[in-house]
Amino acid sequence: MSTHTTAAGGVQVCSLKRDTPQTIPAANSPYTVIRFPFGSAESSDAFAMHQVNQPDGYVITSWDTDPRSGLIWPSVAGWGTLHAMIQWEAGNYDELRDQFVRDPLGLTPDPNDTTATEHRPPSPGMQCWTKSWGIFVNPSVPLAVRATHDDSVARKIVLAEFKLVIHEAA
Repeated sequence: MSTHTTAAGGVQVCSLKRDTPQTIPAANSPYTVIRFPFGSAESSDAFAMHQVNQPDGYVITSWDTDPRSGLIWPSVAGWGTLHAMIQWEAGNYDELRDQFVRDPLGLTPDPNDTTATEHRPPSPGMQCWTKSWGIFVNPSVPLAVRATHDDSVARKIVLAEFKLVIHEAA
């Protein structure tokens, strides 16, 4: 795991990668939080924003089944830039959907605050998408990227990345 640090008033980064498939339920299912492993070689979490021991005391025992493993808890308040990359297997889609969300699991008084929701028509073959969005972030409000689709059968996200870059107020 790489470690990148900066001085106060600088930039803090959390970069997550999932390279094992995650099944997303069939059409008309709610959005699903994309889950990420802890400590993988392709991830970077020098500022402890994606940890097994969550800031509210909850401990994740299985990253691949617990939606909390999809959360990034910002390390500081500031202007955040979110980035995501999602690759879906080929399927019979009419629409693929993804979004960033503050508190997707109802852990704060203001849950499911979504932003950058996109509904996309499919392209031929495998579906590969990237997105970026800027928002204000706070350490008490976790963030996630989540997705859904309209195929009549469950489909897999085969590769995903989720990144937060925080520009601290000086």
